[in-house]
Amino acid sequence: MTKEREGRRGRPLLILALIILLLPLGGVLMHAVAPPPTTLLMLTRVIEGEGVDYRWRSLNHISPHLVRAVIAAEDSRFCSHRGFDMEAIEQALERNRRGGQVRGGSTISQQTAKNVFLWPQRSWVRKGLEAGYTVLIETVWPKRRIMEVYLNVAEWAPGVYGAEAAARHWFGVSAADLSASQAARLAAILPSPRRYQAASPGPYVRRRASQIQAAMGTVRNDGLANCVLD
Repeated sequence: MTKEREGRRGRPLLILALIILLLPLGGVLMHAVAPPPTTLLMLTRVIEGEGVDYRWRSLNHISPHLVRAVIAAEDSRFCSHRGFDMEAIEQALERNRRGGQVRGGSTISQQTAKNVFLWPQRSWVRKGLEAGYTVLIETVWPKRRIMEVYLNVAEWAPGVYGAEAAARHWFGVSAADLSASQAARLAAILPSPRRYQAASPGPYVRRRASQIQAAMGTVRNDGLANCVLD
């Protein structure tokens, strides 16, 4: 009888553990085919009284220039890693250790996991969950889907989310019609989209966009976007 009681007491904990494990997987499986209706960052902005312009577009309707630009700017080894760029992480740790500009080594996969499933504030708990979600999306989603989701949920200006809304907001064109220089400017403001301007850039964004546009040639010539672009 005692063992039966102990078994009954343990069942709720087992069920709770299964729910905790299956909920993230369910979300990842759902968004493998369905666009995220919103994100926690968007909801936070709405609560703060900010409007949200979020327009989903399939990757077929987003300029290849933008794909190459974000790979050049954010994650040059996107097609070759499995979610984590250990070389970039080591470089970031060394740079931070030397007292240089504090930067992380987050990949596009990690940023996608954070943007879709988690909250924006940094914490060790969020970083741990981000790592778990990164493993899941790299296991379940093809690289093309990761890029598609990333380009559609990234913040590109206050209240502006995704490539289509960003292209309309900054340049008055569709995401499909972005030029190489426009794509480079959008990629250049990604680290701080609420601070920098893509349409009328200052010296930093102009310089950064020029570097990105040059690197886009390397991305194309070396096939660094082949896992996304045919």
